[in-house]
Amino acid sequence: MDDLEFRRRLLADPDDNDPELISTKNQSTTNRHFANELHQLDQQLKKTLNVDIPDNLADRILFRQSSQAQPKNHPTYKRYLSYGLAASVMFIVGVMVGQQDFHPSQPQQQVFTPTSMSTIALQHVNAEAQFVDHTDEAVTLQQVNAKLKPFGTSMNQLPGHIYYLNYCGFDGNRALHMVVGTDTGKMTVFIVPQTSSKMATDSDNINQSLLLPLQDASLIIVGDKNEKLMPIAEKLKSELYWQI
Repeated sequence: MDDLEFRRRLLADPDDNDPELISTKNQSTTNRHFANELHQLDQQLKKTLNVDIPDNLADRILFRQSSQAQPKNHPTYKRYLSYGLAASVMFIVGVMVGQQDFHPSQPQQQVFTPTSMSTIALQHVNAEAQFVDHTDEAVTLQQVNAKLKPFGTSMNQLPGHIYYLNYCGFDGNRALHMVVGTDTGKMTVFIVPQTSSKMATDSDNINQSLLLPLQDASLIIVGDKNEKLMPIAEKLKSELYWQI
């Protein structure tokens, strides 16, 4: 094997263990030095590209995309990698969106009052009643905490049987929507990533709502007009553990 073929083969694959290639490498100090340098460079490139994927990435992306209004033509950034045959170097082209490391961004700030959030919660429950009332997903504590993670909180134990759990649109924000079974019936729980300054209540012909301020969020309970909402609201609030 001549020097040109030897170098071409190594540039294509620094880990090539072909016997003829190894024999040529051992014929001279120059060949061994060239092969060792390419191997070290290849290992450094592999180490650089070995990036761990953050936990719960799917939920974080879903939460961020729903919390921020993105234009329809929002660019998709891609990372391109090439090994130069002559220099064996890597080029990375493109920019990550907003220079973020997949952490959930803050929801777009909107002007809300506690009363308006309580009213939105009532409207939401009425609009989805036909679907949610006949759903029983038997949600586990692990599933609840996976959905709560983008809000920066988790729950120590379930307040009761969880019939339904998902994210929902809450007038431009991404909220957590749960249906909880209590001793007196089902209640709907919203955790909205919008702070409130005080407690608020509202009602319509069928249901009533109660809003309690949380750390960096608001807890809203919706139940029948004859139900006592404060006990379940206080129990839920006491079970939430906020990450520092």
